[in-house]
Amino acid sequence: MIEMRIVGIQEVLPSSTPVVLLREAEGERLLPIFIGMAEATAIGLVLAGQEPPRPMTHDLITNLLDSFSVELKLVHVTELRDRTFFAELHLQGSEGDQVLSCRPSDAIAIAIRTETPIYASSEVLDEAGYMAPLDESGQAVPAAEAQVEEFREFLDSVNPEDFAGG
Repeated sequence: MIEMRIVGIQEVLPSSTPVVLLREAEGERLLPIFIGMAEATAIGLVLAGQEPPRPMTHDLITNLLDSFSVELKLVHVTELRDRTFFAELHLQGSEGDQVLSCRPSDAIAIAIRTETPIYASSEVLDEAGYMAPLDESGQAVPAAEAQVEEFREFLDSVNPEDFAGG
């Protein structure tokens, strides 16, 4: 498993399909996962530091985990099968450890609310990862505007069907 960080949410034009962009915590590869608009909004609100007036579904799930003393230990994007990403929630509670299968978009929306680490399998990164741009000295460009612009150019060259919804 390779630890990932959320870079942000982007829209792929002309379809305005949202994509969450993950980056290796200690590397250069980016992992784009096409997601639904509701999940993009849920992730984007947290990234922007905004709190909705009423709890959204992912807030409710987080509240339920807290209420039942269940801790989300990690999120794992496990595989890419038939252009569909799969993920798992690794939970720990009074009944012991549990692993629940879920969509990556939901897993990420919950993880960002609980400050839980996100991981991707090396096989997923090998299959769907994208190399981050390098600067003149050969170092990876930090997750900044230059990187986002390079990624937008990459997204312009692919279709949402090339990746599955999370």
